[in-house]
Amino acid sequence: MILCGVSIIGFTTSVFFDVVTRELGAPWLWLQQVTTGFFAWGVFIGMAAAARRNDHLYLVEITKRLTGPKRTFMESFNRLVVLGVALCMVWFGYKNALLDLGSFRMPSLIPLTYYTASVPLSGLLIALFAIEQLVNGWNHGFEGPEDTADLREPVE
Repeated sequence: MILCGVSIIGFTTSVFFDVVTRELGAPWLWLQQVTTGFFAWGVFIGMAAAARRNDHLYLVEITKRLTGPKRTFMESFNRLVVLGVALCMVWFGYKNALLDLGSFRMPSLIPLTYYTASVPLSGLLIALFAIEQLVNGWNHGFEGPEDTADLREPVE
């Protein structure tokens, strides 16, 4: 979560200074590259943080109405799909990052890998969090205290 906050603050600050310096007639061209970096890292690390908090990529509204084996099946299925997508992010993101070592941003000649490395790292974190949630769910159940507060019609 701290990295998400740093990315949001860095993105906002760099956009602010980019606008100010352009209005003053002396733009800092490197700020666009900083903004792009903070944006890319913020998006993918934010996705991993949301997956960790179970706020993203899951069918929460559907599964929280289920109980018992149906709930376990749906929660497991959801997390296995997310795990598969996360592993694809790791594999293809890694391959893309390697390809981007030969591509550079102008005028600073920064390799694009500095931006695209966020994809496999995010995929690795999402995979780790999905495995953690699967193991915890299988051992302790997927139901949480927040699920009982809004149950109108539980599905048996």
